Amino acid sequence: MTSYPLLDTIGSPAALRALERKQLPQLAEELRAFLVESVSKTGGHLSSNLGTVELTLALHYVYDTPRDRLVWDVGHQTYAHKVLTGRREGMARLRSHGGVSGFPKRCESDYDTFGVGHSSTSISAALGMALACKLKGDDRKTVAIIGDGAMSAGQAFEALNNAGVADANMLVILNDNDMSISPPVGALNKYLARLFSGSAFNAARRAGEKVLGVSPGLLEFANRFEEHVKGMLTPGTLFEELGFNYIGPIDGHDLDSLIPTLQNLQKLKGPQFLHVITRKGQGYKLAEADPILYHGVSKFQPEVGIEGGKGGKGGARPTYTQIFGQWLCDMAAADDKLVAITPAMGEGSGMIRFSEQFPERYHDVGIAEQHAITFAAGMACEGLRPVVAIYSTFLQRGYDQLLHDVALQNLPVVFALDRGGLVGADGPTHHGTFDLSYVTCIPNMVVMTPADEEECRRMLTTAYRHDGPSAVRYPRGTGPGVATCAELTTLPLGKGEIRRQGQGVALLAFGSMLTPALEAGEALDATVANMRFVKPIDRELIAKLAAEHSLLVSVEENALIGGAGSEVARVLDELGSPVRFIRIGLPDRFIDHGDQARLLAEVGLDRDGIVATVRTALTDAQAASAASIAQEKP
Repeated sequence: MTSYPLLDTIGSPAALRALERKQLPQLAEELRAFLVESVSKTGGHLSSNLGTVELTLALHYVYDTPRDRLVWDVGHQTYAHKVLTGRREGMARLRSHGGVSGFPKRCESDYDTFGVGHSSTSISAALGMALACKLKGDDRKTVAIIGDGAMSAGQAFEALNNAGVADANMLVILNDNDMSISPPVGALNKYLARLFSGSAFNAARRAGEKVLGVSPGLLEFANRFEEHVKGMLTPGTLFEELGFNYIGPIDGHDLDSLIPTLQNLQKLKGPQFLHVITRKGQGYKLAEADPILYHGVSKFQPEVGIEGGKGGKGGARPTYTQIFGQWLCDMAAADDKLVAITPAMGEGSGMIRFSEQFPERYHDVGIAEQHAITFAAGMACEGLRPVVAIYSTFLQRGYDQLLHDVALQNLPVVFALDRGGLVGADGPTHHGTFDLSYVTCIPNMVVMTPADEEECRRMLTTAYRHDGPSAVRYPRGTGPGVATCAELTTLPLGKGEIRRQGQGVALLAFGSMLTPALEAGEALDATVANMRFVKPIDRELIAKLAAEHSLLVSVEENALIGGAGSEVARVLDELGSPVRFIRIGLPDRFIDHGDQARLLAEVGLDRDGIVATVRTALTDAQAASAASIAQEKP
């Protein structure tokens, strides 16, 4: 076990602030080593957290947290924050059931001021907090910490545009880790950062504004002169134009630069913007060399890295993400009209091979889900066949564009919805539990849920060849292990299939739920249908099952409200069928983080849960029938 003599003394930011500044580099070294050791045992986000160790230390050292508000964007970089705010022991169960969340969570700690998980929300939230404090006469400080990737999203610029004219006392820190620390981030830049953030410079500026205020022309000239001087030396013109006082860029790993600059900025009024340069994976050579590989990791051995820790990959089943990636390349080779679009999720969505083989047909638009979808619509209008690869939880951010720009115009855009259902350790911000509800209700949409790998490939082909918008929704991880064929074959639109013939009870399974439904069907001697399509749903199959069984049960890994089961209920109602019908799905609450299989079991979506629900329904039906007979007797 690694020794952490200084870190062992830090149980809160108050203890951190009691240290001498000269002790902080040692603390940073120990904290970084602890993060590598801890995440290697639990899995989680590593590269981004290693890159923000010094910045996190500096923020908690300078600001009076939790009274002062730190608002983190996305939350991939907050492990050091959690360690310093009394949750070090809880890191042993990071992202596990009942353990510490991988993201800031308000109910977990007073230091987590805003719950996050999706990008580009921090500036909006911090602005809201800053103006609320101003309204209440509260002098607490508010800081938003946002990465360069998150700055590409429209919401970030909407917030900046608002903050610049709102006269809010807030600081926005841009954590820029997409570039190396180069000569501009040196002694001169450190000096300029201190100069522009210091009280003397800003007092002189205020005095100049007061004196020159009698002559608007001179004041304008002075302001323009200042802007030009700063513009020659810093890249902050854009942020200055938005109304911020721009400082930087400075080295985000240099505590002797960070702390004085933050101390100066803490004293200033109005919107401030600090640009810091950091390096993903800082201090762990393997992560520095390949920060993408070490972004989100499973358990590994720190001494040998990920490959050695995984123990090899031979014989592993392909994931649904990999199935999609292979299909994308195959279909692109068959049809030169295919273009692939991703909102900054090329690696996560399995598109790297495609980007290498078809670079001119690959479009990573950055963290800009709204733009990605309307961009795809524009391409479809010109006769191309766009495939938008996007996580289910991120499609929520482009809902208006999906409805208004794609579906309303009935454009042939394929949405490959990865991470449908419960995703496990990332928790409620990343569970794809609402897509069947919010996509199915849109006219013109075709919605498919593959039950295995080969079916996923065939559904993607079906979607691609459909002359209208469509979504193929598949889960995280691997499927049941069905081999895929090289051919690009389709499925009959809106047709399900019987996978097991039983009696009395019929289980109507959607997508990932077919496997546990088949297992439950064996225990119950129930008929099991693989429904395949949520929309258009197979009305003929539902009618047949209703006519031949006394109980129908829909099973889906989606919110019960508005989900696939609602479509089955709608059909039964239109048919006027008297058959008893119950729905099994996700309850009307947010599901916490934890092991995927355990979470499914807890909500009754495994074999035992389905069996128990059906048997309870059968027992209740028998009891109700017996009570009815008893009432009829004289």
